[in-house]
Amino acid sequence: MASNPPAECCSIGVKYEGEPAGQSVQIASQWSAYIAAPHERKEHKNIALLYLPDVLGIWPNSQLMADQLAANGYFCMVIDLWNGDPMSLNQKTDWMKWLSEGSDGKNPHTPEAIDPIVQAAIKALKEDYGYKKIGALGYCLGAKYLARHYKTGIDVGFMGHPSFIEEDELRSINGPLSIAAAEIEVVFPAEKRHRSEQILKEVGQPYQINLFSGVAHGFAVRCDTSKKVEKFAREQAFLQAVRWFDEWLL
Repeated sequence: MASNPPAECCSIGVKYEGEPAGQSVQIASQWSAYIAAPHERKEHKNIALLYLPDVLGIWPNSQLMADQLAANGYFCMVIDLWNGDPMSLNQKTDWMKWLSEGSDGKNPHTPEAIDPIVQAAIKALKEDYGYKKIGALGYCLGAKYLARHYKTGIDVGFMGHPSFIEEDELRSINGPLSIAAAEIEVVFPAEKRHRSEQILKEVGQPYQINLFSGVAHGFAVRCDTSKKVEKFAREQAFLQAVRWFDEWLL
């Protein structure tokens, strides 16, 4: 495995302040998504971003990050990977039960359930919205589905503190990939990061792994921005993603 399964740290964090400016939509008349669109004069034409969120799904933090990506010229869709059953912030839970059964025992969060959601989102961006090239951001467990679907329509990828990725899933990536990693980790610790480096080197595609000191898993999407080191790392990880897409998508 290139990264460990989710742990308690995957739902711990801080809710950001701000009012989302995008809109909620339905994909394939079945799954929820959040759309953030740039001003037309600033839009990168024919290019969209697919945001694959952590276990908290579509909530203010992911919405505000999508808005900021739109401010940088990218049409961005946040897809509800968890089909209306995300984790709650700072919630303690039985992770394996949530993954295999869902909160109510009827809504599993397995690849068999989630793969069709990702496929529908990619199809919607290309066919319904008319975008030709797709960049994807995957955070925590969302990164697993970036890896799984790179070959099904993703052109460029960025991961923040990835979780639960199998080595074969990482090895299947066939384009540029950037990763933002935390120093204080149990899900993507040093040995998994180094193993991922080895796999990506073998794959032979452009890759980048930035390590941020003094921060823990989840820092790129739900850190405490009142703490200087966390605020800096979060901002730099966001800029890392934007610069990566600017280089490989435009």
